[in-house]
Order: sequence, then structure tokens, then C-alpha cells
Amino acid sequence: MAIRNSATAAALSLGLLSLAPGVIGCLVSPAIAEPAALTREQSAALKTYDTALENLKSILRQRRAQIDANQPLPNLPGQALYLARVEMMSAYKDLTDALPSRIGRPNRLGIPPAYFDAANEPLLDEYRALFDIMEAPPASAQSSDTPFKDVVDLATAIARAKGLDAADAALAGRISLGLFFAETNGKQNAGNARSNTYKGSLQTGPSEDRNGRSKWAAIKGSIAAVDPALNRRDDREEARAGNLDHRYNHWTAVRDALMNAHAEIFPQVPAIAKALPNPIDQMKLFELIQIIPTPTRAALRSGNLTGYRISDPRIMGYLRNNSVFAFGRADRARTSATFREILDAMWLFNAKFEQALAKFDEIKAGKPG
Repeated sequence: MAIRNSATAAALSLGLLSLAPGVIGCLVSPAIAEPAALTREQSAALKTYDTALENLKSILRQRRAQIDANQPLPNLPGQALYLARVEMMSAYKDLTDALPSRIGRPNRLGIPPAYFDAANEPLLDEYRALFDIMEAPPASAQSSDTPFKDVVDLATAIARAKGLDAADAALAGRISLGLFFAETNGKQNAGNARSNTYKGSLQTGPSEDRNGRSKWAAIKGSIAAVDPALNRRDDREEARAGNLDHRYNHWTAVRDALMNAHAEIFPQVPAIAKALPNPIDQMKLFELIQIIPTPTRAALRSGNLTGYRISDPRIMGYLRNNSVFAFGRADRARTSATFREILDAMWLFNAKFEQALAKFDEIKAGKPG
């Protein structure tokens, strides 16, 4: 619940209002009964947070009402929601920086408590539910009965065709499954409520999809030699897609997206696994190929992956637009970061990558994917 009056806020932050007024008057000294008022900075941070929280609630209500009434949605209907969520979390981080007593209990979303009040979990549940509706695939989309296994199988076959052994190719498959969760929470053929360009299971643009299709055609002979059954499946899916936007056939969307940007990095998987033994860090690095491809490739070439520093304001802006260094004045004031710092700041992706790891283990155990 929002706290507005500064005296009440101070009392609540110190846990003093759990006693009845009479008890406070009888048992507590005046110095304790009347805690110091909030500073000007603390009061301003509290007011800003309350405003940001109410704004997020308002936009959530507005989108829900529009959807329930089947009203037309504005262009990029998710952008206002996204910005409101970022602003709410930013304001909360500024509040907890100014008033550390406001840091509460852990939340089930895995967000650091300094950035998010666990009492607001239902708001982010509604946020995710609205995005799922706004990003639902079109009726023409061609889904797969095994969407997760498809990602693993395609990435593994591509990695084998690129020369990796079975063990390292399996790592490429696991990493690629992480990309699927990072981009769409594991939803196949997803739209994008924040962009009119990026679509599909791995969120590619038209030019990226065309580039991936061209690269797949060039490697298809090697794929047929490595995995004939997968190659036959590919022929069936290609025929099935026909003239459909290939980003809305799950198989071809994943195939083309991996070939567009990530396949060329697969030969470096052994070195990446050595530099980043944590599988979630490996997934984060490949997600950075999506977000900031040129600096990530430069970091891989540098010989000092985790120590490689970026300071280009444009690149820092791309990171912030993808929830990295996006929350609170201290984070947003950063002008540079090493890749180790960037990986650590990608904590909002952790829960998605943990889901991917669990799903990968299920697939390897033979469960339907």
C-alpha cells in the first residue's frame, strides 16, 4: 500500500504503528514515539515512487479495460506498460537507496528486493498476462507440438555442422533454448507489443529472417550429413510454410534466427564455456548477441571477455532499453561497464534462464518438449 504522509511514512518504515496509540503514549518515550521526520530527499523519493506506482496501476487498468471491451489498441500497446514498469522499479530503487528500511522480503519473481516491493507481485502478474494477450500469434501462425525440443535439435545440428563435438553441440542447444525463453518466455510464434519489426519465436526482423534463410541454404548439405532426420523435418516445415512469413512457422523462425546471428558464434562455445562456466552466464552472453551484437563480438575477440569495457552511450542505451542498468538513478548514471558487470546486471533474465535449464533437463531425460 502506498504511504503518503511523511510522519506516517517514517513511523511505518520503522515499524512503530503496530502498537495502539494508547500503548505508545504510556510505554514509549517521546523520542521513540515521534521518530524523526523524513528528509527532503526521502520525502521526494517517496512521492515519486507513489506517483510511479499509481501510473503503472492506471495503465494496467486501461489496457485491461480496452482488451475486455474488444476496443482497438494504440500502436505499440505494450510500450507504455513497459515504460511504466521500468519507472516504478526505478522509483522504488531510488526510494530504497534513500530509505533502506523500505527494502522488504524476497519476491517470487526473483527481482532483488531493493528494486521491487513483493506486495506488488499481482501487478507484474497482470502485466505479463496483458503482454501474453497483446503478443498472441496470428491465426495463420504454424505452431509445433515440440517447440522446446525443436530449438535444441536445430541448435545442436547447426553446431555439429559447424564442427563441434557432441558435448559442445549440446551446450549450444542448451544456450539456444535460453534464447527462446529470454525473447518470448518460451511462447512460440509470438508477436511483439513494443515493436512492429520483431516477430516470431526468436524475435527477428524481416531482413534478419531473410539473412538466416540464406545462410541455412548454404549449410543445408552439411545438416543433411549430420542429421538426416532433422533435414527431412526441415523439408516438411519449409513446404508447410510456403509463402507464409517464415517467422510465424516456429521451426523456420528458430532456424533462421539462429543462422542469422548465433551460428557463427557456435564454434566459440568451448572457449565461452571455459571463460563463463556458469550456464546462465553463457545464455546471457548469447542474449547480448541479440541486444548489442557488435560489442559482444568484439569482447569475444578481445581475449578478455569479462573485462572488456563498453562506453558508447548508444550501446548503453540499447542495454537500458532491454532492462540492463535501467532501474534507479545510480544505474542509469553509469557511462560504461565491463561485460562482467553487464552479465551481473542482467538479473531480470535469471528466472527465464532457470526455466530454460529445467526444460533442457526434461528434454534430455526424454520428456516431451
